[in-house]
Amino acid sequence: MTQDVLRLSEIKLGEIKALLLRYGLAVQLVEQDHPIPGSYWGDDEAGLIADVLFARSDTPVHSILHEASHWITCSPTRRANLHTDAADNQLEENASCFLQIILSDFVPGMGRDRALVDMDHWGYSFRLGNAKDWFSIDADEEKNWLITHGVLNSKLDPTFRVRS
Repeated sequence: MTQDVLRLSEIKLGEIKALLLRYGLAVQLVEQDHPIPGSYWGDDEAGLIADVLFARSDTPVHSILHEASHWITCSPTRRANLHTDAADNQLEENASCFLQIILSDFVPGMGRDRALVDMDHWGYSFRLGNAKDWFSIDADEEKNWLITHGVLNSKLDPTFRVRS
């Protein structure tokens, strides 16, 4: 992965922990030279096991927000048994991408613009060619999905509730 993305070491760990704890998701820091438990992609990417998100200081913040968003958008049954692979279908995957952008505004030092750039650096692909255009123009289905499942309100603000 590219070194150009914002890393956990560049923000305050307590800020991301407090944000995700609002949903009931704990964050556990992993020692630098150790593999990240529950990481789907390996390397420096965040991991999920049950209600714990694992990350190292070199983990990209967008990866933390993406995996957290997967956990938030999981059905209750999948969330209870979650280990590593949080994806269910393409709509839920894209809804997780949308949510991670929304949540980035709640991370001091990150924000939406940085999240969009970091997603492009990582290699997320969208029909319109970049995360910003997708988020701004082409994500109505994902917005509606998140609202329908109670994750966002009609103003696209987080409800700080997981999918019920």
